[in-house]
Amino acid sequence: MAPSAMSPRNNWTKSLSEAQPVPYWLDDPGRPHPEPALAGAETCDLLVVGGGYSGLWTALGAKERDPQRDVILLEGREMGWAASGRNGGFCAASLTHGLPNGLARWPDEIHKLQELGARNLDEIEAAVARHGIDCDFERTGEIDVATETYQAWELRDWYEEMEHKGLAEDVEFLDAEAVKEQVDSPTFQAGLWDRRGVAMLHPAKLVWGLKRACRDLGVRIYEHTPALTLKPYGAGMAVRTPYGEVRARRVALGTNIFPSLVRRVRSYTVPVYDYALMTEPLTAEHLASIGWKNRQGLGDSANQFHYFRLSADNRILWGGYDAIYPYGGRVRAEYDDRPETYAKLAGHFFTCFPQLEGVRFTHAWGGAIDTCSRFSAFFGTAHGGKVAYAAGYTGLGVGATRFGADVMLDLLAGERTERTELEMVRRKPLPFPPEPFAWTGIALTKWSLARADAHGGRRNLWLRAMDRLGLGFDS
Repeated sequence: MAPSAMSPRNNWTKSLSEAQPVPYWLDDPGRPHPEPALAGAETCDLLVVGGGYSGLWTALGAKERDPQRDVILLEGREMGWAASGRNGGFCAASLTHGLPNGLARWPDEIHKLQELGARNLDEIEAAVARHGIDCDFERTGEIDVATETYQAWELRDWYEEMEHKGLAEDVEFLDAEAVKEQVDSPTFQAGLWDRRGVAMLHPAKLVWGLKRACRDLGVRIYEHTPALTLKPYGAGMAVRTPYGEVRARRVALGTNIFPSLVRRVRSYTVPVYDYALMTEPLTAEHLASIGWKNRQGLGDSANQFHYFRLSADNRILWGGYDAIYPYGGRVRAEYDDRPETYAKLAGHFFTCFPQLEGVRFTHAWGGAIDTCSRFSAFFGTAHGGKVAYAAGYTGLGVGATRFGADVMLDLLAGERTERTELEMVRRKPLPFPPEPFAWTGIALTKWSLARADAHGGRRNLWLRAMDRLGLGFDS
């Protein structure tokens, strides 16, 4: 969606004039105070490193499996300050970064993967209710919308393929008229509505609710406590922190985009920065002009895609499109703010919803996504099975991290389960090459994806070569 004459530049730049460069979800006076840092030496049965969704679900799951297990959770800053508090709040059932990616990579397991993903989302919904987590959970589903004629054809063809393979349950194809009955935009030409496979939620409130649930079950939580080193110690492992040390029988690493304490894992992920805007609350007149009565999450079908949804107080979150890889794969705070991307996103927003002209944005922010070459999580163990890790969620970790937590707990227990037997769990993606090859390859891929969007979705030689290598890069 490029800006059009319907959205003059001065209109959409003015809309950003008062936007705060902070994540909307974290800008909450009710956010909990951080726990004190670890000082001194501690011992435990299980040490979980990382206070985002991955670590929180792992700590919670460990205590729910065995209430007597002594669990410590370390977070380098504050719970949820990184990706878990900066995302769009789309909690998807998919464990494979969408059905097309999963079908292309694991066709023999796709029905099992879909079943496990649906069960995982059901269990997230049940956990939210069981622990009384007020995170604005709404199981509204998501519509993939076509904004070009070729995308509408592709959505129709994909729906027919899903039906043929028995994968279209609770999925509905919407023609141009039907999709505009759900959400009215002059750019929408068709849609594919997954009615049950996605929930909307407030991502930071989910973090804070999981933190409270963990603490209520007896997990010892330390914030502002980065894990510096990981080494064997007797029959277990030792993790050093700035002011102390934890000795544990087992360790689960939920550090995702941050450098893994298992060095060989680091080449499997790169940081890709994603950006989002949040509008002021819409008036009743604004809401009536766009419809959206069923409050589904939305995403367009381009390679450089947008995702957008309504918050509980009827703001629109609008994100995506730009995906910025910093040379060398560095994760730095200054990359979280990118005004040139905000301006681009604002122009696209008013092209999609010209009837919202005059609406202002209150927040604009970015954050790093832990991206791997197959676009879905990978798993493994180290130090003779005493350490487990999961990473590479590539933007769909709000839901899939709970599944990843179960995988890590299975691996640490040495159990063979339906999860650990999956090829997805047993095999890893291809690692990224060193610089300058990583930057060059990613830049060429971004350029190729943009050309594909501009030329009817046709993938050039580079993208077709990447497809043959199984390197993904389809969205």
